[in-house]
Amino acid sequence: MKTAGAVVTRISGTGHYAPSRVLTNDDLASIVDTSDEWIRSRTGIRERRIAADGEHTSDLAANAGREAVKSAGLTPDEIDLIVVCTVTPDMPLPSTAVYVQQKIGARSDCPAFDLAAACSGFIYGMSVADNFIRAGSAKHVLVIGVELLSRVLDWKERTTCVLFGDGAGAAVLSAGEPGCSRELLSTHIFANGELAPALTIPGGGSAEPTSEQTIADGRHFVHMAGRDVFKFAVKALASASKLAVAANDLEPDDIAWVIPHQANLRILEGVSKRCGIPMERFFVNIDRYGNTSSASVPIAMNEALQKGCFEPGQYLLLCALGGGIAWGSALVRW
Repeated sequence: MKTAGAVVTRISGTGHYAPSRVLTNDDLASIVDTSDEWIRSRTGIRERRIAADGEHTSDLAANAGREAVKSAGLTPDEIDLIVVCTVTPDMPLPSTAVYVQQKIGARSDCPAFDLAAACSGFIYGMSVADNFIRAGSAKHVLVIGVELLSRVLDWKERTTCVLFGDGAGAAVLSAGEPGCSRELLSTHIFANGELAPALTIPGGGSAEPTSEQTIADGRHFVHMAGRDVFKFAVKALASASKLAVAANDLEPDDIAWVIPHQANLRILEGVSKRCGIPMERFFVNIDRYGNTSSASVPIAMNEALQKGCFEPGQYLLLCALGGGIAWGSALVRW
């Protein structure tokens, strides 16, 4: 329950960045046993973006971050905290966030850290930022969802390489007053480690240190039990979405737009049916980007905003699920 004079969180700016190289389904068909029809009918994807040689995760993140900061009417030195949500960092140590700090020109003492929650990373990041702001520890937090998944895919494995793309999306979350525009009303995050084996990059960590054998076995690539993820995704995303709506005393008809993680068009259709929110109110761009994991939700949100989809006072529902299995939702009054 919010009280008079309480600090709330608002989305003051957004941005996104997509690499210039486009990889179409037909392009993929020339390197792996697949086809445009096979991919589109099962996923809804037509093409995805691929980072250029020499382009790092921190480069994608910095480009999206700069746009979000500018959109918020701020300068980089006004950012109090940087949270980079990714499972494809520049390197294991240090965090990608410290490189982003330098590349956008933030203060040299601005705290910055990475957060790994796979495809639900941006929702987790929003929840973390919201708590920093409500506690009075930060006034402006830059949250970036970014992935360079093309570097961790086995391009001979058609069940995974056709799904993913590279990109970055960002938002500046700022302190506001109750009733302000673009208010973040609530976040809801969850995880179930029992399902962790369903989506992993098993090699390269302390469990399976890098060796000639792990490289030969492709343990540094994405491994996914697609059917297991699909079954759980529809139920979990629908449940988290319903919770966000109910927690704010709303009904499905009150939701103007759903900004979902863009993993699979069939998953979104299942969530739509379970939540009672028509697909016409789901903003979908999976056809052009594929699954960009942590970057998915913020890219979609910024694209929808650029297209003029949102009107003041509308309720937006954000939801995502990924490896962990981790999932979550958020409710925004625009």
